[in-house]
Amino acid sequence: MTKPLFLVLLSGLFACNQPKRDAGNPALLLKNVTLIDGSGGAPILNTNLLIRGDTIAAIGDKMDADGAAVLDLSGKTIMPALISAHTHIGTLKDTANKGENYTRENILRQLKKYADYGVTNIQVMGTDRPMLFHTGLRDSSQNGLLPGARLHSAGYGFGVPNGAPPLAMAMDSVFRPASAQQVAAEMDSLAELKPSLVKIWVDDFNRKFPKMDTAIYQAIIKEAHKHHLRVAAHLYYLSDARSLVRAGVDVIAHSIRDSVIDDALIKEMRAKEVAYIPTLSLDEYAYIYARRPEWINDAFFKASLEPGVYEKITSPQYQENLKNAPDYERNVHAFETALKNVEKLYAAGILIAMGTDSGATPVRAQGFSEHLELELMVQAGLKPIAAITAATRNAASVLEIDGAFGTLATGKSADFMILNANPADDIKNTRKIFAVYKAGKLVSNGPLNK
Repeated sequence: MTKPLFLVLLSGLFACNQPKRDAGNPALLLKNVTLIDGSGGAPILNTNLLIRGDTIAAIGDKMDADGAAVLDLSGKTIMPALISAHTHIGTLKDTANKGENYTRENILRQLKKYADYGVTNIQVMGTDRPMLFHTGLRDSSQNGLLPGARLHSAGYGFGVPNGAPPLAMAMDSVFRPASAQQVAAEMDSLAELKPSLVKIWVDDFNRKFPKMDTAIYQAIIKEAHKHHLRVAAHLYYLSDARSLVRAGVDVIAHSIRDSVIDDALIKEMRAKEVAYIPTLSLDEYAYIYARRPEWINDAFFKASLEPGVYEKITSPQYQENLKNAPDYERNVHAFETALKNVEKLYAAGILIAMGTDSGATPVRAQGFSEHLELELMVQAGLKPIAAITAATRNAASVLEIDGAFGTLATGKSADFMILNANPADDIKNTRKIFAVYKAGKLVSNGPLNK
């Protein structure tokens, strides 16, 4: 579809007004901004940010900015670029997930989409395929040699023979040990890829599949820890969460959705420093299209969709099928329970990190889901600054990249969004993207201004 002329003109406006940075002194001074630094503190009003090369050189009023190009950003807010600690990439194309879609071109296209939405680091949770590693694409992306978000990979996760994760969702590279004795050799193979962590699926998908045997996931956790690898678990039930935390799991990668979490488990999670990735948007997507959410015709949402998905989710038949599905009430309850658990865990001091499961199915839109997740965390009871911290500093901590990313501080990578309004006032203001910077370079003016 051809863009209106005013959008074409607008897309070039910011880039054209960028001050020229001298190759010998590649410094840029962003003046008079409201700064949310990702640390959890209140916004800093009317301050300055100095970038030299790919790094934040200084923040504040007093600094040596000699020779720097200057950009006055009065009225705008800067915050760290988003980090999504649970995504999937490459197999999604149009209205389906297929192994044949997993190409360099498709991966780079989707990494660019994430960056357009202000997401400059993503973690792919166990559904990658050999091409990513054999071609060096993962390493090139992490090292900033490719456009788009940097890709951090859990490699090939561990599932169940003839069970979860469903083979029909292009999950044929997943390890599926039939016994605990198989695990050590498979973990040795995975460790050679240097994954960001290890993903396991411990769920029956509403009794559709056999669940992973306790002895097998205990062996996976034990062998992963031998390799100094952390383990993240896909789960649903409170009973599984208890067993997994007892076994030493490091990250709960989805919300507990059948029951409200108990204080004893929270105490154990806190003692063992287990992180929690709620993926609230996943649970809302499971039923929300039946209700035609208020954002369904929002251009910011529609720009994130693969071709054909909007037509699918807005068709009366699709919406009616969702509404009449046997799992409809269960899915609504799961979402409401997930909200309660996020609020309770946050209040208890558990590390909450933003992740969405975007890209796992066509209706979980890459890029938009990350902004929706922020809104849903606020709906769960977090303040906007706390939600932003979950999506920046905390997610960087889960990815173990917080030395360079997640907060805006001297010496860290200049990865940030410039927004037209302050999200501390209204979390939906993260969608008002004026510019996205990655490693000190302007990479996007947002998904609507290409």
